[in-house]
Amino acid sequence: MPIYEYEATDPSKACKKCRSRFEVIQSLNEPPLTECPYCGAKVRKVISWCRAAVMETSEEHVRVEKQIAEYEREGMWSHAAELADKHSEKIKDRDLKLRALDDYEKAGYDPKSLESHAKSDDWTEN
Repeated sequence: MPIYEYEATDPSKACKKCRSRFEVIQSLNEPPLTECPYCGAKVRKVISWCRAAVMETSEEHVRVEKQIAEYEREGMWSHAAELADKHSEKIKDRDLKLRALDDYEKAGYDPKSLESHAKSDDWTEN
């Protein structure tokens, strides 16, 4: 059953509960409340901010992540770094860019030259 939020239409005539928002569990078939169940003041249903906990990931990104991990397991650091670097550019992913830099370093590239590479893109500064 959904949870609905309500608030008083006139906070000056409301109790502490309905002056700020309160939640009520109701079935979809129930009519919305018109009065506070605590004090009887007039209330209205409020649209809640819903935050999704699920992030969608493209099939391409999943495939690339698996390939990078496979290269890393096999110790093919330069292959993993190049793939991660190219994909991070495409999707503007700072964490993937840092992973690429880490793999480049494991492949034997000079860390000082990698620092300039990390700063070469404006989007990595954010």
